[in-house]
Amino acid sequence: MIGDIQAFFRDLSTSGINLTIFYDAFDFGRFVTGLGYTLLLIALSGFFSILIGAFGAAVLSLGRGPAAAIIGGYVALFRNTPLIVQMYFFYFAIGSIMPVMRNEIGLAQPLIGGLAWAVISLSLYSGAFNVETFRAGVGAVHRSYEEAALALGYTPRQAFFSVTAPLALRFSFASLANNLVDLTKATTVAYAVGVTELLYVSNQIWSDSLNTIEMMNVILVIYLVLTGLVVFLINRVEAAMRLPGFGAGGAS
Repeated sequence: MIGDIQAFFRDLSTSGINLTIFYDAFDFGRFVTGLGYTLLLIALSGFFSILIGAFGAAVLSLGRGPAAAIIGGYVALFRNTPLIVQMYFFYFAIGSIMPVMRNEIGLAQPLIGGLAWAVISLSLYSGAFNVETFRAGVGAVHRSYEEAALALGYTPRQAFFSVTAPLALRFSFASLANNLVDLTKATTVAYAVGVTELLYVSNQIWSDSLNTIEMMNVILVIYLVLTGLVVFLINRVEAAMRLPGFGAGGAS
């Protein structure tokens, strides 16, 4: 079966459609590696950005002290500067002053590599948008829910984490899906710091095989699939967490 597929695409290349990733083992291996790194970037950055967003929204919703000022400054900084500038700053400016370690043959290696800096940059960038997403969700929860919790003897902090925050999460899913879709597309910026993600390896493949048009179409389809999967997963989580009778009407 696999041999037949390879033979089909090898024959197809003679007609001008050269998809080497489907019949050349070396190109296929590079492509799968790039796809794996892209999926890793999406998973790690998405996870940490949601944690950052939830933490930041909680701080901004519960207080107005120095912590809230720091979070506000962080959101303003990361939302209003380009992602690639942030990634270069972490990789070249911060990375240059980080300690190095020696590998098994004595060569110096950075303590934090390009992949880690890419995850850090993407997480902080997307996390800043998630802070505002979750904070908007908190604002969408009607005050009566918190008042009911306080009447039952909850402290303001307990009312926030036990009542307001779970309900706010349900209001945040649509905007959160948009943020995670943007994050999925933004993983291509990791190319700039040498992470061998999908765009990076595809560039290598089309440079070697001179099949730029074919590879660009493959990348387009894959990112359409990836963003579709992100939206699908968010929608499934939203459906699983839906409360009967709670929604736009329940919050009014």
